[in-house]
Amino acid sequence: MVTGASAGIGYAFATALAAEGYSVTAVARGEAGLRRLVAGLGSGHDYLVADLTTRVGLETTAELAGSGEYSLLVNNAGTATHGDFVRLPLESALTTIDLNCRAVTTLAHAFLSAAAPGSALVNVSSTLGHSPKPGLGVYSASKAFVTALSETLWQEQKSRGIHVLALCPGVTATASQSAADVPAWLVQSPYEVVRRARKALSDKNGPVVLTSPVNHLFAAALRLLPRRAALALLAEQGES
Repeated sequence: MVTGASAGIGYAFATALAAEGYSVTAVARGEAGLRRLVAGLGSGHDYLVADLTTRVGLETTAELAGSGEYSLLVNNAGTATHGDFVRLPLESALTTIDLNCRAVTTLAHAFLSAAAPGSALVNVSSTLGHSPKPGLGVYSASKAFVTALSETLWQEQKSRGIHVLALCPGVTATASQSAADVPAWLVQSPYEVVRRARKALSDKNGPVVLTSPVNHLFAAALRLLPRRAALALLAEQGES
């Protein structure tokens, strides 16, 4: 099962997993995008139209994720609104928390409760979970939550033979994300992110997986800087 599957990293995950022989259930809000995706995957795949910020959408997806029929859950659906915290509507912040935190937690709980040994859970986080960016305060905080949750689940689930990881991309070129102000050497494609994730799953890497050597170096450099300097540097960068 791949959430947020109709575009970006989720779309790349769905196509890569289908090519490996997985039977994919793609989850997203828009039926048209899901239809196009599943039609391109070939036979043996399905989709679920669900808005994970709603009670009905989340409950329906959680019931399916907890059915015991899945060996892999990619918790990818997420959202972000760029701008000064107090100038943005409160509703946008709460929606980010609902999707990036509440939905991730609910689906992880449902999936892990029924998962068999050998199963895996990928929670898509972000490098901003380690280095919060002014202008994306709630998003950064939500991804810090996802990373911390994934680390604890990695430790807890090892004895069951279930692998959990937090996948932390940097800036990724997607239709919903502008990277115009970001140096090209920092930008990855969704397919590059997914290739790193698949290798991490194969090698049992984790609990936290950064998706490129450049991301490793950038994250390490930010950790070495004084916190005020790191925040000022990130504030000058474009959307992540």
